[in-house]
Amino acid sequence: MTALAAWLERSPLIAILRGVRPDEVVEIAEGLIESGISIVEVPLNSPEPIESIRRLAAACGARALVGAGTVMRIEEVDAIQAAGGTLIVTPHANAAVVRRAKQVGLLAIPGFFTPTEAFAMIEAGADGLKLFPAEAASPKVLGALRAVLPRQMPVLPVGGIDAAGIPAWLKAGANGFGIGSALYKPGLGRAAVTEKARALVAALKPAEP
Repeated sequence: MTALAAWLERSPLIAILRGVRPDEVVEIAEGLIESGISIVEVPLNSPEPIESIRRLAAACGARALVGAGTVMRIEEVDAIQAAGGTLIVTPHANAAVVRRAKQVGLLAIPGFFTPTEAFAMIEAGADGLKLFPAEAASPKVLGALRAVLPRQMPVLPVGGIDAAGIPAWLKAGANGFGIGSALYKPGLGRAAVTEKARALVAALKPAEP
């Protein structure tokens, strides 16, 4: 089992905390971990994202996989690593960013939307693939992709995913999900985020017969 697969088995949800501030990020992450979500992504278009990653890595790095999203450039990979982040997530199929992440020992989940992009990212060394924007695709699209992608390659739909939509994506072959606005929006505190996290975690469980 790969390092990313082990994390996804433990926590198939990636919390996308777009807009979170450094002074609140650790408290919110503690609520996520308490709820069963142990992969936390701070998008780089958030306020002081590197400082948030630094605080998260120091406080939660032993219990959570901490990293950055919306990573666009190679130099950002180095800054994230220096802050203690271990996960790189991109919105697009950028082979140079993936290769740099692997060179410095980080996990990489690049974005893709087409089979051509998916296989290019696998060739670059991706640990997983982010189907983005998922709201422009469908579980049927994912099912078709799963028929040709390597079985061991995790695919995570991201974009427009909520608790109600999770079961259909799981049935189609999703290995996990990146969850943004259905989980966190700027201004939400630990209690509200924890409540949303619990509902999302519950949606991962098979329905009772």
